[in-house]
Amino acid sequence: MQDEQSFLRQYRQDDYPRPSVTADVVAFTLSSEASDNYRRNAQPKLLLLLIKRGGHPFKGCWALPGGFLNPGETIEQCALREIEEETAVKPVSLMSIGLFSEPDRDPRGWIISNAFVSVLGAEKPEQRSGDDAADAQWFEVSFERAEDGTEALTLTHEDVSLRAVLKEEKSAFGISAFSVLDSGSLAFDHAKIIAAALTALRGCARDFEMIFDFLPEKFTLTELQNVQETILNVSMQSANFRRKIAGLVEETEEYTGGAGHRPAKLYKRKQEA
Repeated sequence: MQDEQSFLRQYRQDDYPRPSVTADVVAFTLSSEASDNYRRNAQPKLLLLLIKRGGHPFKGCWALPGGFLNPGETIEQCALREIEEETAVKPVSLMSIGLFSEPDRDPRGWIISNAFVSVLGAEKPEQRSGDDAADAQWFEVSFERAEDGTEALTLTHEDVSLRAVLKEEKSAFGISAFSVLDSGSLAFDHAKIIAAALTALRGCARDFEMIFDFLPEKFTLTELQNVQETILNVSMQSANFRRKIAGLVEETEEYTGGAGHRPAKLYKRKQEA
């Protein structure tokens, strides 16, 4: 009977077809617009980090930061390395949203992508292009269902507007799968990955998970509510929101400052005992 060591000596990886492996990062942050009315709080906008591809395939198209797995690194290390090389942005943590493995998703051949979501802090990180990215920019995100049941994904930055059209195929474990009807000039199947990431992000926001990651350590309840409303694209009654969030936050002894605004109590996330 053959033992394991004998089996491994005879085993040849090249006898079996193997795909290339990549990581793609869907990095979100919030940016506030200054209000013309000093009595109103600035309204945040959900932003997504994209790079403009500097080489083929899809040269000149916008895409998610990402690239190929190197020998000796984990897929998470690959994701963190690629986004920093291409955008100079350094995520602290990643959440996996699944594999994208359709055989024809990449014209270069059989390439499987591992997709991750990252939430980048209270202030929009400064980005700059590097490696094989010709540009890197934050795009404002809109993701809404149309009357015909399709999903419209619109990404805008200055005079650039990308509009993809998708259809939800199935949903499980809080993550939805989509088919792409129109890529909106996004590279590869990245419209599909972004749609899945937004669905997962909204699922986390409904349970009040992850929304704290968009804020500094200390925040007002209005700022916290604005984050959830922006991600979910809904409006909520302040009293209902504060009742639901009460067990997750605790007061500090500090207040906001600044001319033109009434000082507001600052809170922080309650730590588990």
